[in-house]
Amino acid sequence: MNLSKYKEKIPEKIYALIEKRGFLELRPCQTKSINAGLFQDKNLLVCTPTASGKTLVAELAFLNAILHDKGKAVYVVPLRALASEKYKTFKRDYPNINTAISSGDIDSADSYLERYDLIITTSEKFDSLIRHKANWLRQVKTVVIDEIHLLNDPRRGPTLEVLITILRNKLKNMQLIGLSATIGNPEELAEWLDAKLVIDHWRPIRLDKGVYLDGEVEFK
Repeated sequence: MNLSKYKEKIPEKIYALIEKRGFLELRPCQTKSINAGLFQDKNLLVCTPTASGKTLVAELAFLNAILHDKGKAVYVVPLRALASEKYKTFKRDYPNINTAISSGDIDSADSYLERYDLIITTSEKFDSLIRHKANWLRQVKTVVIDEIHLLNDPRRGPTLEVLITILRNKLKNMQLIGLSATIGNPEELAEWLDAKLVIDHWRPIRLDKGVYLDGEVEFK
């Protein structure tokens, strides 16, 4: 879908930013997210294939929190390496957004984060920040949880579940954006999150399934 067709639905500053970055077309999951209330602070659970455009949905959400709602945004990832990758990417793509990373010592309040608008962190570190009662938490408008299907992970799942529960209890007006390529029960999870479910099966490269035997692949 041509970006210009959504100009009236996207806040002016955000539209100018993504247009400047060269996004002239929106992918299906992005238009569905906008129509589901992305810019009306609705909670969203976005379940679409890898490389289908989920990250831009998250970017639109945190830009809306920072530029339109004048609050902070937190981007939660499962691994420190992924936090570092996202930090570098967002610093490059949005140099005028004050972006910080917090993924180190989980027994620290990291008070310096009060000076930043976008904070990249892991679920364990964010849980620690909440337990340290960081003063800036009350300014958080949007929380993005990448790989939210890890709620089912026996090691990381409990921390993530408790984190989401505490956030929803403490930040009544928070917008929650969950991202995943693989969720077995998306309807149930969306209901628990009180979120609009965005499902789409479009992918930029066709995926074919086949069986390899004796040097040959037989595609279904």
